[in-house]
Amino acid sequence: MNESELYRSLGALTRNKAEWETNIPYVSSLLAFDSVKVKAKALWLLGEMGLKHPSAIRDSVPAIASFCGSAEPLLRERALNALGRIGRSDFPLIEPYWAGLFRFAADPEANVRLSFIWASENIATNTPEPYGNYMHVFAELLHDRDDKVRMEAPEIFRVLGKRRPEFVRPCLEMLSTISETDGNRVVRIHCAGAIRAAGRKQTLS
Repeated sequence: MNESELYRSLGALTRNKAEWETNIPYVSSLLAFDSVKVKAKALWLLGEMGLKHPSAIRDSVPAIASFCGSAEPLLRERALNALGRIGRSDFPLIEPYWAGLFRFAADPEANVRLSFIWASENIATNTPEPYGNYMHVFAELLHDRDDKVRMEAPEIFRVLGKRRPEFVRPCLEMLSTISETDGNRVVRIHCAGAIRAAGRKQTLS
């Protein structure tokens, strides 16, 4: 099949969740296909498959993680997304790669930084404990130069605030200031939501 046919077949498989588990080896094989578009779609689908069938995705995790080193930003982005979804379901599967994900907080591409936050939110949903010593990384992302990144950054504080509020408390004053002064209303709303999740009331003007 050519690129267009493969992409359409992956789209059909995405909708047919009953076939996911048995098709993980096939989708993994497409990571070697000579098309960024197909590889990106395969990475995204493997992440969703891994969330639903973590034991079946085990052998594919190293190949997925290898794309974190891609020169193509879209593939770095999708690899992060996939590891986040798999890690949400079974953290030990992605634990060997977890600490290395933090380098993407400083990736030159905004969408990759955004995917790093999103992946972290996914992992922290069920495995918040490892994040206790890394809150400064997310605090810096609250001041990112890209609006999309700044809109997403407070969400990791919200996720952790519900589960380990003690991780978020040292950042509450910063979040409060941003919730009152940032020029982007979504950033202000998300910061206020993070504050509430950590157990502190906040009124948003």
